[in-house]
Amino acid sequence: MVRVLFLHPDLGIGGAERLVVDAALALQSRGHVVSFLTNHHDESHCFEETRNGTIAVKTVGDWLPRSIFGKFRAFCAYLRMIYAAFYTVLVVSQNEKIDAIFCDQISLGIPVLRLAKNSPKILFYCHFPDQLQTKPGGFLKSIYRAPLNFLEEKTTGQADRVLVNSKFTRRVFKSTFRSLSLDPDVLYPSLNTKFFDTPPQDDEVSCKIPSKSFIFLSINRYERKKNLSLAIDTFRDIAATVSATEFDKMHLILAGGYDTRVSENVEHFQELQSLAQRYKILDKVTFLRSPKDNTKLWLLNTAHVLLYTPENEHFGIVPLEGMYMAKPVIAVNSGGPMETIVDESTGFLCQPTPGDFRKPMLKLFRDPKLIESMGQMGRKRVQQKFSFEAFTSSLNQIIEELLQDPK
Repeated sequence: MVRVLFLHPDLGIGGAERLVVDAALALQSRGHVVSFLTNHHDESHCFEETRNGTIAVKTVGDWLPRSIFGKFRAFCAYLRMIYAAFYTVLVVSQNEKIDAIFCDQISLGIPVLRLAKNSPKILFYCHFPDQLQTKPGGFLKSIYRAPLNFLEEKTTGQADRVLVNSKFTRRVFKSTFRSLSLDPDVLYPSLNTKFFDTPPQDDEVSCKIPSKSFIFLSINRYERKKNLSLAIDTFRDIAATVSATEFDKMHLILAGGYDTRVSENVEHFQELQSLAQRYKILDKVTFLRSPKDNTKLWLLNTAHVLLYTPENEHFGIVPLEGMYMAKPVIAVNSGGPMETIVDESTGFLCQPTPGDFRKPMLKLFRDPKLIESMGQMGRKRVQQKFSFEAFTSSLNQIIEELLQDPK
């Protein structure tokens, strides 16, 4: 039995959070003891396993600011994580034996974690280099980011082992952190398929969707980088292309993570609603904010086609969810989806333009048999390549190898 502490900045409901929760569940299923230490955990905005006691969660440092006058968000995030690292060293490791620490997203706490009692092994999971996720800025921002970028690279290299979520991310990792000689291992995210095998139940959302509609579904956080406007632009394009009778049968659902503390979520949600209203298709689009797990399950079961609009997505767990639920996935031809979706077999990989998305959307709308065959191929691919069992076995082996390494 191994005791593993997961150190994560914010236990919300994004793809990164889903991965670390699944990692904890995977190790727990092998008899290991797992727990989370996080800077923020809102029980109204988290995965069920962290709310119902399946996984123990402790929150520290949430009183520290998330920004300073709306700026310096990265600095504040790093400060909060360093605080959590010191708490791990001074409190947690003094009261219980920790064998390994699974740290992800923010690496600056790693040198501090090295001071923990009994010298636990440190595994760092790089979803994507943080310095590449910040928005471009001017000269002053480059000065602000320079030391943070330097520290990110140096502290990442101090982990005992580094994992990434895709071959795409590994290439980006190596081209970004040029001073590091390590070659990170790829551990693909997976699905806890038991949840998706649960029969869906109608809820308050189901009654809002026009009955017998052909549903195009998008699931992504309300962030501009997720390119959700592409789905609305394409839907407007379809409205101008097909007959009124055909378009009347279609409906678009945008469902995604929404946090009132994040100004971009609030602003972008309003932007997308305004866009649909300007296109005069607002009555054909349903917007859902932070849908509950049972609602998400109902959506994936009820929808006919899944749309995935981000460009250069690091991995993207949503396409796997859609394929497991036997839905064809139409995604942008870049990043992680190129490793999960087989073009013209489990879905379509397209350029991020309304014209390119429109063609497969209409093709699937007009061919129910193609939907069925692609859906079955997608489900089979997830079962063979991205099963929870394979993920569990790989992660357990990594932990065991890490603990046996004398370094």
